[in-house]
Amino acid sequence: MGWVIAILFGTAVVLLILSFIKTTHSKSQLEQQMEHVSISVRNEIHELEKQIRNMQLDAEITAQQSGAMEASAEERLLLRDMLDMHKRGYSIESIASKKQLPSHEVERMLTPYMARSAERGMVAQ
Repeated sequence: MGWVIAILFGTAVVLLILSFIKTTHSKSQLEQQMEHVSISVRNEIHELEKQIRNMQLDAEITAQQSGAMEASAEERLLLRDMLDMHKRGYSIESIASKKQLPSHEVERMLTPYMARSAERGMVAQ
């Protein structure tokens, strides 16, 4: 009779240990899935923010060029990149060196947008 109780007790301990191991393993898998979903959501949000920023820059370019000749797709992308860098605080010289253009050309292209932002600042004050 003592042996039967000892075997049952040993079996219960083994099952308890297996239960803890399985619970820990399933929690680990759930955490990994949550981390993967979190990373996916962050990447999608980053892409959406990038698209929104590009749309805002395109809208500003379109508003500025409404009376002027339409720029080609390459010129528009170049202008969008330069305008984005300018809004992030890059200097004219650093934009020119990154885009491999003369600084006077970069300044000529960005002047209409710099004047508009300065006008907005004066109105807000």
